[in-house]
Parts: sequence; structure tokens; C-alpha cells
Amino acid sequence: MKVYAKTDIGNCREENQDNYWVGELDNGAIAVVLCDGMGGQNAGGCASSTTVEFIKERLIKGFRAFITRNQIRNLLITSVTAANSVVYDMATSDPEKAGMGTTCVVGIINAERAYLINVGDSRCYFFFDDNMQQVTKDHTYVRKLVEKGLITYEESKTHPDRNRITKAIGAQPFITPDYFELDVKKDDMLLFCSDG
Repeated sequence: MKVYAKTDIGNCREENQDNYWVGELDNGAIAVVLCDGMGGQNAGGCASSTTVEFIKERLIKGFRAFITRNQIRNLLITSVTAANSVVYDMATSDPEKAGMGTTCVVGIINAERAYLINVGDSRCYFFFDDNMQQVTKDHTYVRKLVEKGLITYEESKTHPDRNRITKAIGAQPFITPDYFELDVKKDDMLLFCSDG
């Protein structure tokens, strides 16, 4: 498996609040954690770096060579929900960190399957057989409007609330992340990304 990772501040922002970790787990599985922080000053960067480090440690400690599909699912869900509790506690106990949070997309990939989880609008795309598919679903206000048929997908791109996230790590005391599984094969690709 080949893995490439990069983050860049780009031309529009003064601070890069994206953080990520890519690592190898037991039995050659690859783990990816990507977070895009939000919140004033350094709070968003704090939320994303805290979340990445927390989930990283949980995955390293919890993943074993003979882990089952259900155990991987539970490991991902408990890692993300526990990270949410940590960030939420930080945000509610320190006035300088009030309102901080982060999006998060996490994957564990082996030779046959990809196990994915997300909160917010950081995404995972799947490239296979000359096709591309967005796997994760954005937790945004405009996505809900599109799903209800109140606006079109084209209208969502310019909607004034297009950046309004409905679910993020640290924003609420409890979250329910979305979970996905994919069959993967040689030459398939996964792209994990934030919204920039």
C-alpha cells in the first residue's frame, strides 16, 4: 500500500488548523486520521491536534492483527466519541477555547477493506475502476436542505450557510459519527481531505 500525505495553509488563511496522522498498524493495516479545526485564535488548531493525537493513541493501542470487522467498527466509534468528550471538556472548561471544535475523518485500511468514520465536512473519496465516489456524507446545513428538496445541489454551492456544520467534535457533549465499509482491491485509491 502506498500512502502520501500533505497539509498546506494555502493562499487565503493566516493559520492552518488542519492536522493529520498516517501510520501502520498491526498486520500491515494503514490508519488515517484527518481533522480540520474551527474556532477563534488557536482553539481550532488545538481541537484538531488534540483529536488527532487522541485517536492515534486509541488506534495504536486497540488494533490487533486478528481483530474482527465488528471490533474495528467499535474501535473507530469509541475512539471518535471519546475524542469528542475530551475536546468538549476542554472547550467548556477554558474560556479561551470556548466554541472550538473540529471535523474528523478516520480510516483503517487493509488489503481487502476500508473502514471509515466521519464527523463534519472532512471527506473520504474512493477511486476505483475509473470511477470516483464520495463515501462520507457532509454534516452540513445545506446538505440537509438538498436532501429535503428545498434547494438544488447547484444552489448549495453558493448558499450563504454552505459552511455551516451541523456536527463536529467538541461542539456537543455527545455525537454519533457516520460509519462506512468498502471492499478495496489493488490499484483502488482513497483520498482523505478537508474543505481547504
